[in-house]
Amino acid sequence: MEITRLNHVQISVPIGSEDDVRRFYCDVLGLKEITKPEPLINRGGLWLQIADQQIHFGTETVEDRAKSKRHVAFEVTDLEQARRALQQHGIEIKESIRIEGYDRFEIRDPFGNRLEFMQRH
Repeated sequence: MEITRLNHVQISVPIGSEDDVRRFYCDVLGLKEITKPEPLINRGGLWLQIADQQIHFGTETVEDRAKSKRHVAFEVTDLEQARRALQQHGIEIKESIRIEGYDRFEIRDPFGNRLEFMQRH
């Protein structure tokens, strides 16, 4: 077996929260919504595009979302600019454990999912 690339990541969000997902991920983070395939439209959720990859948001009921380690890591060109932009929206920044080759921090989205922002140094 040879895995050639990551196709998409799915994040779970509460049932009925699609408009809140759009407000945060499209309006705050600037991601673009794309149309889901016709057979999946009635299942709830939505899909977003980042360059040649996708993030899928599936709806489900999950207890205590903020304790989960699940996350998406976004690599950015200017980590400090990303930090300032998120803070302007009142989003709390949590410093991440240092790893070689990257500066990084994390936040929780409005649904409790952990989001990591990274920049190579």
